[in-house]
Amino acid sequence: MATPTQDLLDRVAIVEVLDRYATALDRRDWALLDDVFTADACVSFRAGEVIGSAAIVAAIRAHLDGCGPTQHLLGNYRVRILGDRAESACYVRAIHVGAAAQVDRTYEVGIEYRDVLERTGAGWRIAARSFHTLWETGSRELLGPGRSD
Repeated sequence: MATPTQDLLDRVAIVEVLDRYATALDRRDWALLDDVFTADACVSFRAGEVIGSAAIVAAIRAHLDGCGPTQHLLGNYRVRILGDRAESACYVRAIHVGAAAQVDRTYEVGIEYRDVLERTGAGWRIAARSFHTLWETGSRELLGPGRSD
């Protein structure tokens, strides 16, 4: 049975994984996502389910590569430790600014991430994620592959 101290350490480590995801997206540091997902992770995006960390990174890039700066703000973390597995949920406010000819446009979305995490030899990693859109405003057309404006 885990001690309260171990539960707190696990919770902090899990929140760090969630924050690492947001940092990777905003910095476009795709290699950092290796420290976020298990190799066989499954993510349910709006367009469908993507399996495997390489495919997940490709799907994320397909949305953000054509976009200008982004900021993913996470909060209201809820974490439940279940031994070497955990469940978490958090709210996200994601702000996207257009690039090139669309620099004056924005897209904002409020999301809830719901995750299942696994304790691995390298630390906690997301094994499954689902996105639940709560609200959105602006031009979703900003998301997508890079454009040659």
